[in-house]
Amino acid sequence: MQPIEAISQIQSQTPATTTTSTQTPIPADKYQWLEDVYGEKPMAWVKAENERSAKILEADPRFAPLAADALKVLESPDRLAIPQLSPGYIYNTWQDAQHVRGILRRTSLADYLKPNPDWHTVIDYDALAKADKQSWVQHGLNCLFPGDKLCLVALSAGGEDADTQREFDLQTGTFVANGFNLPKSKQDVTWLDKDTLLIGRDWGPGTMTKSGYPFVIKSFKRGQTLQSAKEIYRGTETDVQVGAFALHDAQGHSAILIRRGIDFFHSEIYLLTANGTARLALPGKADINGLLHGQIIITLNESWKPEGHSETFVQGTVVSLSLEAVQKDPAHLKPTIIFTPTTTEFAQEVGVTRNHLIVTTLDTVQGRASTYARAANGTWQRHKLTVPDNQTIEIASTDPSTDQFFLSVTSFLTPSSLLLGDAATESLKEAKATPPQFDASRDLVEQLFATSKDGTKVPYFVVRRKDLKYDGSNPTLISAYGGFQVSRTPAYSGTVGKLWLERGGVYVLANIRGGGEFGPAWHEAGLKTNRQRIYDDFTAVSEDLITRKITSPRRLGIVGGSNGGLLMGVQMTQHPELYNAIVIQVPLLDMLGFEHIAAGASWVGEYGSIANPDERKFLASISPYNNLHADTNYPEPLIFTTTKDDRVGPVHARKFAALLKELNKPYYYQEITEGGHGSGADLKQSANTFATQYTYLTRKLMD
Repeated sequence: MQPIEAISQIQSQTPATTTTSTQTPIPADKYQWLEDVYGEKPMAWVKAENERSAKILEADPRFAPLAADALKVLESPDRLAIPQLSPGYIYNTWQDAQHVRGILRRTSLADYLKPNPDWHTVIDYDALAKADKQSWVQHGLNCLFPGDKLCLVALSAGGEDADTQREFDLQTGTFVANGFNLPKSKQDVTWLDKDTLLIGRDWGPGTMTKSGYPFVIKSFKRGQTLQSAKEIYRGTETDVQVGAFALHDAQGHSAILIRRGIDFFHSEIYLLTANGTARLALPGKADINGLLHGQIIITLNESWKPEGHSETFVQGTVVSLSLEAVQKDPAHLKPTIIFTPTTTEFAQEVGVTRNHLIVTTLDTVQGRASTYARAANGTWQRHKLTVPDNQTIEIASTDPSTDQFFLSVTSFLTPSSLLLGDAATESLKEAKATPPQFDASRDLVEQLFATSKDGTKVPYFVVRRKDLKYDGSNPTLISAYGGFQVSRTPAYSGTVGKLWLERGGVYVLANIRGGGEFGPAWHEAGLKTNRQRIYDDFTAVSEDLITRKITSPRRLGIVGGSNGGLLMGVQMTQHPELYNAIVIQVPLLDMLGFEHIAAGASWVGEYGSIANPDERKFLASISPYNNLHADTNYPEPLIFTTTKDDRVGPVHARKFAALLKELNKPYYYQEITEGGHGSGADLKQSANTFATQYTYLTRKLMD
């Protein structure tokens, strides 16, 4: 199951006409013909729209320099090679001018720590694409055990979520002759043993959910045909997705679990046994983080009082369960607390090494990290690691065979670095640091708070010049996401720095509700019919910037993608007077039709459903596509999407642009053919996407 942020078609039906206030009603699906994603007529429309916008934006004399600067940042040989720790090796996937689609490479940890590691290429995706005559985009590896030589290599055509998977031997650096070879599908695969896979995929009619994901799990043995695979679990068509996953620890404990996604946030977890499957009595909103010393590690996204237990575990608590006890009695679980949230500190990530847990948290949106060890009496002991203040701390990689781990450290103005940790000795040391990609010497970062419509204090970060004049004249760009419990935290971006900050722009990151910056409750406050709170939060930040005279509507622009693209569309239709530039990336916009577009049915848990009268009424009130009106003056937006996006799909962007055209409203449109749910299938495509967007922003906010 895929979150829609991550910065990859179901037959449509026609929703009813929508009326908003006293405005003239607009047919809600007049442009349904654009839903034929690869149809000749829609693609001709896309080509014409691309050419029209390119004639203006790409002809701008600033486009070429911006594209060159973006590509230089993206292809920089000095950028961090993000490590994947594995027994005996460091693996890394790398793209540059010579490796357009990338390579999988490896080296030793000792060599990786040198200034210029001696990398060995394991997979050359460009060579593979050339040999197969296919525009492959790598989707990563799925190995038998952490560090095992047998893996499945996932390959996507142009960046789609659907992929093919082929068995690969990391030791020999070759695909396994007559090995596992799974044809294209949206699929979920885990290893049961070296000769058996558990697969959820499109097995034929009646095996994919309305969201477009698998709900039938089968056992597939080496040498079998897919048609011979044996069914071991079946969900329902109305589920989001069903998939199996394996837990292993360094002490030799293993478990195979099946997750049945009821909606995007609620699931049922089953333990695979010799006698079938047994459901674990976990709450519906819980994440399985891993296995350590025979203990299953779980993050609770809702409060939970287990049957027969006197204590209620509050939302956001991290707990452990004895695997042995779970196997004996999955209906009566006895959790032990690892971490309990406070009023300001909330868990973000959990990683597992050989003997320890690594837990990152946010404390008032400030990154923190700790190690946890299990004591002889079964309790968990926390040791807080010393990490830099005012930085985002994330787990980059952990090694399940040792106690080593990498933390990623980043902030708006400090180049990203990696810290190598050893949980056994509770030590941290800098392993890698990158040189600056832009001049930040004149800038500073401050955290401010806006007051939302209901009185909630909403934090936001401002990256600005030290000598900024509070006269409303500063070109300012706000970004936010606001959904799916995704936390947006300070991060170093060479493209934002080089293409915006270095040229005098102000950058703002808003931590609005819907995210996970203040735990699950911050997310739940904006679910379904409460979603207007998210939009009010963003409006409050926008108005606060104007009140403080950091900027003004003439100089204020906003940018967001996916669910953040929906946010942009809502701001455009609800508050067109506040902005002069809106970048809408890979968006949802038709909220009365989203359930039948691409994987839209997956997100009913976030947005609600038109099948529910109250939720339909609310969706009609906020749906950007259904709230465009001829008598309203809108900012001229830039709408960006990709044809290969099989997660959100290009349909929302197309229909929104087509309706703007009908209403004689100005807009720019860009749809690239590759890239999936992202900005491009390779670095050059991404650089051109950035150049298009920053050329647009320059014209709107800096000229």
